[in-house]
Amino acid sequence: MKKPLISIIMPCYNAEAFLEATVANVFQQTYSNIELIIVDDGSTDNSPELLIAVEKVYPAITLLVQKNSGPYIARNLALQYAKGEFIAFLDADDYWTSDCLEKLYLALIKANADLSYCGWQNVVENGEDGQLYVPPAYEDGDLFAHFLKGCPWPIHAALTRKSIVNKLEGFSTRCFTAMDYDFWIRLSAITQNIVLVPEVLAFYRWHDHGQISSVKWRQVLDAWRVRKDFAAQHTELIKHLDLSIRNELINAPLYKHAFEAFWKRDFVSAQILFRTLLKNDLWQFGDLKYLIPALLPLTLYSQLLLFLDKK
Repeated sequence: MKKPLISIIMPCYNAEAFLEATVANVFQQTYSNIELIIVDDGSTDNSPELLIAVEKVYPAITLLVQKNSGPYIARNLALQYAKGEFIAFLDADDYWTSDCLEKLYLALIKANADLSYCGWQNVVENGEDGQLYVPPAYEDGDLFAHFLKGCPWPIHAALTRKSIVNKLEGFSTRCFTAMDYDFWIRLSAITQNIVLVPEVLAFYRWHDHGQISSVKWRQVLDAWRVRKDFAAQHTELIKHLDLSIRNELINAPLYKHAFEAFWKRDFVSAQILFRTLLKNDLWQFGDLKYLIPALLPLTLYSQLLLFLDKK
């Protein structure tokens, strides 16, 4: 019998450096019953011309175009056109091993799961690549405690049933720099029936070719909000965790990143994160000598830290 269709969702923004290779990587998969839905997110480089060219080469491509609105709105648009029983996400600058989809699919079917996930590696342009990383089998432990610690896997390191994605109603756009995290943690509230493929099958490129970047404080606050919202909306799912453990999982990363920004002299991030700690009573008495100066205007705060560095 023919295997079910997998819909691959690909937003594309100024990805000319990698686009052709990434599309070829999709159609070199050993799992061949696929469709690729690409959304050009208002690219200003040669991506639109390249997309027209690859569409002629690969009949299983559906090409959509939108004004520049970001990858999550692009993914939501693509999901409206997806015909597959299963959904995978792949950005236009990332890639998989040739057997990635097949292994994710077979593991999902064998376990009768709703989602399968795998390991990954960060590939750094003009730098040292990250370590090969295989996550723990979240399904064998406290899944919600794991997910409250942070995003469990990159957007392209999982395969899931479209029926589950439909229940999520796609991606929320309220926490721009943490929307992958938001998507996966909300999915965990719908199903905990997941399975690990303990191999590195997905590769994430770190580069400066139009890649989304964000100031540190925004990333930290968006992830914090995702954790807080999940805990508030799904109290039944995490009631087995002691309140002190819940608070630690939700708030400790905010505290950690605030002090990291301070010691790295990232003045803007340190000031905003320290003020957030103060406002939400997430501090101890000994922290006040670091937090109170953050109430100064940014220029004075920066000058103070630079003066202390010279002493």
